[in-house]
Amino acid sequence: MIQMTKNTDYTFDNVRVVMVNTTEPGNIGAAARAMKNMRLSKLFLVNPTGYPSAVATARASGADNILAAAKVCKSLPEALQGAQLVIGASARQRSIKWQQMDVID
Repeated sequence: MIQMTKNTDYTFDNVRVVMVNTTEPGNIGAAARAMKNMRLSKLFLVNPTGYPSAVATARASGADNILAAAKVCKSLPEALQGAQLVIGASARQRSIKWQQMDVID
């Protein structure tokens, strides 16, 4: 019988999460918590409103280290500097110069 082993040594050191023009600090904290659950650690914030915030820290629920290391940027190009592949998602309809795809496609 062949025994399968699960490799858990993978790393996401090159993955960053970028949030743009956030208006609710609690969402930043919730994102940090979700990132920690998925072993992500690089959070970039572009023009966040009301951040840093006690609300963000409370919602981070144990992911304070991700908030503490978050990089606040003035522009999206600054946050994406050095990225080789960019994938974006939004619940809202956006007007951007790049090709957009619907999740259903």
